[in-house]
Amino acid sequence: MGLPGLRAVAGALRRACGPWTPRLGRRLPGSPPMAGKAEAPAPVRTVQEQDGGKARSGWRGGGRVWEDTEQPAKKLKSSVDGDPPRKLPKRKIVLLMAYSGKGYHGMQRNVGSSQFKTIEDDLVSALVRSGCIPENHGEDMRKMSFQRCARTDKGVSAAGQVVSLKVWLIDDILEKINSHLPSHIRILGLKRVTGGFNSKNRCDARTYVYMLPTFAFAHKDHDVQDEAYRLSAETLRRVNQLLACYKGTHNFHNFTSQKGPREPSAQRYILDMYCEEPFERDGMEFAVIKVKGQSFMTHQIRKMVGLLVAIVKGYASEDVLERSWGEAKVDVPKAPGLGLVLERVHFESYNRRFGRDGLHEPLDWAGEEAEAAAFKEQHIYPTIISTERQERSMAQWLSTLPAHNFSAMAHAAASPGAKVPSPQEGSEGDGDSD
Repeated sequence: MGLPGLRAVAGALRRACGPWTPRLGRRLPGSPPMAGKAEAPAPVRTVQEQDGGKARSGWRGGGRVWEDTEQPAKKLKSSVDGDPPRKLPKRKIVLLMAYSGKGYHGMQRNVGSSQFKTIEDDLVSALVRSGCIPENHGEDMRKMSFQRCARTDKGVSAAGQVVSLKVWLIDDILEKINSHLPSHIRILGLKRVTGGFNSKNRCDARTYVYMLPTFAFAHKDHDVQDEAYRLSAETLRRVNQLLACYKGTHNFHNFTSQKGPREPSAQRYILDMYCEEPFERDGMEFAVIKVKGQSFMTHQIRKMVGLLVAIVKGYASEDVLERSWGEAKVDVPKAPGLGLVLERVHFESYNRRFGRDGLHEPLDWAGEEAEAAAFKEQHIYPTIISTERQERSMAQWLSTLPAHNFSAMAHAAASPGAKVPSPQEGSEGDGDSD
């Protein structure tokens, strides 16, 4: 077919189908209607056209206006209508706590058990009620990465407990938390820390104090055994000589329970231990023993004080102290838990690495020391003194010392199949748990 023939065919197709519109398939203005198609209805005028307004953008043609209209924004949920929605980010912090442990079954929360009330029960309740954490984080404390530095036991108080957790940093956070706590539990300070901070694992050392009436040091044979006793300078020197023997690294398997002498975790390092000058309160003389160590096992401090008292009173010889670090099982008495107080926790390694990086504060709590001391004077020491007067826990415990056999020895080597925990397992680092 030649060129004239092709032109004839193309002309016939145009006459049959009408003009070709490649994108919309519509007729151009003025062209005849397509075969078999009805005329398209005129488009409805827009609101802007009806009101005499102009379209924001687009073109006019064939009676149609293409609009670029705005869609109405979706309304986000908000706690108060009209207020802008707000979602605070969670931040890792530490809280400095002080509390009197009387009437509580220790620090650590026992989820699902309402029979024994703990310090953390009241703390978590206050965090939820103040709006720092959602309610489900209170039910599962792992969701807020909660960790305590020391797991104090029944009746034990603290003036410098530290816990780490993630919270919403609401306005006036300390005031709001404290408003939901009883007066014998206080949050003294708050500091931001690194995201991976763990108060238990980051703690280098812990300092405890043990407050006791000085008649606990009265010799069983030639001293008065009541409140009239006053500690002499000579006896205080002997007490400190014995306490100095605890310093250094020793095997303290006899100062806890369920720990064999060959378990690596029974080795504990004591940095310092001494007795301060006595003081008088309400007609009774008291003294405070201070001990700083890397970490302590369950009942360790109470047993260290118990053996000291047994030696000073004349129930045990000084060589029992040396024998207690050997493999033989030694009967070590456990002093009452009433006078034990977590005084302070130390973060020297963390402070050296992050305390001066310009982003984080050192965890030294120097600015809170005065408030912590005031709390001890108002809530901890008076409770120890009044409870000792009413319940006479120290006097009753002293009466049990003659029943201990300090000369008996039993081999306590770990059996071949006994489980030896890793250093991390044994280094409970959360304190004497007393």
